[in-house]
Amino acid sequence: MELNNLKPAAGSVKPRKRIGRGQGSGRGGTSTKGHKGAQSRAGYSTKPGFEGGQMPLKLRVPKFGFKNPFRVEYNAVNLDVLEEMAATHKTDLIDPTFLAAHGLIGNASKKVKILGRGEVKTKLTVKAHAFSAAAKKHIEAAGGVAEVI
Repeated sequence: MELNNLKPAAGSVKPRKRIGRGQGSGRGGTSTKGHKGAQSRAGYSTKPGFEGGQMPLKLRVPKFGFKNPFRVEYNAVNLDVLEEMAATHKTDLIDPTFLAAHGLIGNASKKVKILGRGEVKTKLTVKAHAFSAAAKKHIEAAGGVAEVI
């Protein structure tokens, strides 16, 4: 078998409907579009979500909740991850640029919050936008500095 010998299965490919080619074709006259109305005319297209005048699903479904426009989004990084990164890269300063360079956050302009999962055994200087109380306690207990940017 070679690529130039490949053919679709028998009966799987049907000829294209050619509308508007005269009465003898069976699809002449109104060309399968019916009589009058927007759908019979050139350039007609429905709006996305339009359901023929019925109330669209988007408007029928009840709305709930509240989106706070002042919410501050943080990228969470845990202490065990910081400890591992400090050991593998042999550094004692961890800041957003370091985290972004090693793929833990999207980029250095994103806000970072340090969370308290895990233990810190080495003395680290951690610069971040926010710290959980447990994270700050663990960093300072190991002799490090938790500095808020």
